[in-house]
Amino acid sequence: MKIISIVGARPQFVKAGPVSRALRATGFEEVLVHTGQHFDASMSQIFFEELEIPEPDYNLEVHGLSHGAMTGRMLERIEEVLKAESPAAVLIYGDTNSTLAGAIAAAKLHIPIAHVEAGLRSYNRRMPEEQNRVVADHLSTWLLCPTGTAVENLRREGIVQGVELIGDVMYDTVLAARERAKENSAILDRLNLQPGQYAVATIHRAENTDDPERFSRVMSYVEDQAGALPVVIPVHPRTQSLLNARSFKPASIICTEPLGYIDMTWLVANSALVLTDSGGLQKEAYFHRVPCITLRDETEWVETLQAGWNRLWTSDAYASERADIPDYGNGDSAERIARLLSHSLF
Repeated sequence: MKIISIVGARPQFVKAGPVSRALRATGFEEVLVHTGQHFDASMSQIFFEELEIPEPDYNLEVHGLSHGAMTGRMLERIEEVLKAESPAAVLIYGDTNSTLAGAIAAAKLHIPIAHVEAGLRSYNRRMPEEQNRVVADHLSTWLLCPTGTAVENLRREGIVQGVELIGDVMYDTVLAARERAKENSAILDRLNLQPGQYAVATIHRAENTDDPERFSRVMSYVEDQAGALPVVIPVHPRTQSLLNARSFKPASIICTEPLGYIDMTWLVANSALVLTDSGGLQKEAYFHRVPCITLRDETEWVETLQAGWNRLWTSDAYASERADIPDYGNGDSAERIARLLSHSLF
């Protein structure tokens, strides 16, 4: 039984690792399609190597275009792959242009779609990610939700059939990567850092990087945090030119190249604080039980706010008591996905 998995960006590589292994162990023939959305070695190849993801069967090499042009070209090329391979189902992840293109291509060819990380909503329709995830959800056959909130979001939109609460596959990855990082990462020594005595920041979303005034405010906020402890910023390619243009660079801001997943895992696990506009890193901070400040005006991961591990930069305080988040599961979400699809398709 053949499944085509479509990935294209760093967060999808992180999720695809455990799911790919679970699918193959369950007896599926997986065909992995990389759209090329993240294409350089530091944002793509290193994740395949470190997370032991099989080499893509197809690399569509679509990148560096506007949202519309990128999605359109991906749609055209994914359609060609689907026609050639005739899969029983298509598996998509998250909320990128690759997700949207994969969903539309499969739907046009009447191929069932499984959406990992379905049901997330920021309710900010200006975000490309929100547009992508809403369309993908409404086209999907199996909606694989990481949280009860995601299930409820879909119910409010009239989607109840095919909805499954399966937990967060990123937790599967973090559990495995943390053990490998403990043995293999030298990132703290390389940056001369002591556990619990630094913060980690990432800034890459278009809402923060496309508006120079907002980017300046975000960076000023991060720089203020650097007054209390050093802040390490693994710099996303989108952010590098903006940082180069800033005249104020505190000595306690440490900029590095983008990091592989093993080094990033160990850096976050040993930090005192995470500041980020990444959805995935908000959760990873929680998985390592590190407090987080989200550099956005809203978040899809409302559980992290309610549990007291995360707060928006527009808020002055965390929720009163830090608690566990049971919805994220026990690190077996990938196996649950494989079993569900096996029962549905075999």
